[in-house]
Amino acid sequence: MKTCKLVPSILCFVLFFLILFQSCAAGLSNALESSDEVSGFAGALVACLMLARAIVQLVTRNAPSKGASAAGMILFLLAALIGFALAGSFLDLRVWAAWCLLLGIINLICLLQRPKA
Repeated sequence: MKTCKLVPSILCFVLFFLILFQSCAAGLSNALESSDEVSGFAGALVACLMLARAIVQLVTRNAPSKGASAAGMILFLLAALIGFALAGSFLDLRVWAAWCLLLGIINLICLLQRPKA
């Protein structure tokens, strides 16, 4: 189970920098086009939520508590909701939102799973 928690956390750390870079470019594009879209800010917010979840996951990977899975589920599903709702012309944000939705569902499954005695 530790590996199952460690690998997505490391991926989220790496993806944080990629998503943040893309979000800055999308925000700059929105500003230069004078559009009313907020997809650049939404991408940065999704990246920050992913980073927060990765940190929580790494800190609590050895803890038997289900609080970390609940927190991860909430953070990932919130990131997915923000990503899908505010993607606008930043189409890559939908991919990152789908990734967050997948990890949120995995955290929900871990939360509902009964511990082995």
